[in-house]
This record gives sequence, C-alpha cells and structure tokens, in this order.
Amino acid sequence: MIAEAAVYLATLPVTTKPHRPFIRYSVNLWSRARRCSKEWAEHEQRSRKAVLDAMAGLRQKRTAVVLGSGLLRDVPIDVLAKSFDTVVLIDLVHLASVRLWLKARGYRNIRLIERDLSGYDELISGGSPEPLAFLRQVPYLDFVVSANLLSQIGRGVVRRIESEPQGTVQDGASRLIAAHIEGLAALPCRTCLITDISYAVIDRMGKTHEEADLLLGITPPLAPDRWTWPVAPLGEESRDYQIIHQVIAARSGV
Repeated sequence: MIAEAAVYLATLPVTTKPHRPFIRYSVNLWSRARRCSKEWAEHEQRSRKAVLDAMAGLRQKRTAVVLGSGLLRDVPIDVLAKSFDTVVLIDLVHLASVRLWLKARGYRNIRLIERDLSGYDELISGGSPEPLAFLRQVPYLDFVVSANLLSQIGRGVVRRIESEPQGTVQDGASRLIAAHIEGLAALPCRTCLITDISYAVIDRMGKTHEEADLLLGITPPLAPDRWTWPVAPLGEESRDYQIIHQVIAARSGV
C-alpha cells in the first residue's frame, strides 16, 4: 500500500483536475500488473507483437499515436520511439511512474496527452459521439494503436451512466464502443485494435460460472490474432476462481 500511495501522490500534481478522480483506477491497475506480472506476461508479449505486426511494411513512419497507453507494458514503446519521428501517448492519466520511466529512457520524440477518449461528454449532451475525430487533425499520421482500451471505455461509461438520471442514455455504452471501432476504421492510416471482448469466471475444476460480452453486443472487426488473458488468476480475487478474458488483435488501413 505504501508504493501505491506514493505513486498516487506523485501523479496527483501532474494530472489535470478533471482527470484526477481516475488516478486511483490507474494506480489499481499498476498494482495488479505488478502482482500478476507472471500471469500477464504472455498477454503483454502478444499485445506488443500485434503492434509490431500491424506496423510492418509501413512506407512512412512519421507520427504514431497510442490510444490508452496506460502502463506501457503492452506497447513496444522502444521500437515505436526508434521507428517514428513522433510518438503520441494518449490516456486519461499518465502515472508518475510511467513519466519517470520515459524520462530515464531519454526519449525526445514522445509526447504525453491527457484526454478522455470515450466520447461520453458528447453522448450526454445529446450529440453524435465521434470520440476519435480529433485524430483527423493530427498531421503526418501514419499509425494508430488502440491498446487494450475499448472494453475499459465500455465499463467506465456504464459506471458513469448509472450515476445519471434514469433513462438518460440507455444504450450509451454500446454506442460509444461502436463509435470507437468506426472511428478507427475511418482513419486514413494503418491501425491496430487490441481489446478484450469477453470474460469468463472459472473455478478450480474448470467449470464456468459466469460469462459476459465486454463489447455489449457490438461486433468487433475480423481479427487474425486471438488469445486469453488471466486478468484475475487464482488467488487474486478468490482462492476458488479465476477471471479469464478473451482478447483479439485486428489490423486495418493502408
């Protein structure tokens, strides 16, 4: 708990006020990633490989954007920084530990941007959400990665909708998931979508007790790569069950 508190307190002053409520979620993820590093290693390695496969053969490597850059454990940041003129990392929160790590690496072509990528504000105001429309204004954009972000948008929006007056946006979360997928597909550049699409709660005997669609009925794009991710291995949330997510990696664009 001391380490978590230190990361939280160090991140607070470097995070804009609207995004400070989300720091604790990032710290919780950081903490779990450390505890489950062995069980998450294959997922992180396959995520990094999916990014490398997606960028293979690019004719130009000027600007790359990573949506949901998070802890950078699932992103081949060294290769991206060496390959592209500019790499832009976008997330709600950039933990102080991540900032310090990047500084220690001496990268001069990496930019950090805080941004809510969900499109929730547009949704709640009654508009037609286009959460990735801002990417069309990024000059010399050649590559965009959505890194294990999409299902988090869905879960986060569901929580936020529950706090709104009843009936405000009944299908809001699924609309924003669809808008993210559509936004990626509409970009005039190479893209890579890595996302978990479902989960199952499985006991020690291999029996499944619960399953859920993390994309809330939205069909993901065709994906050549699929794997499992033990988000909560045995002992993390319970001695008696584990939570396994199904992950896909899809590529599109020129």
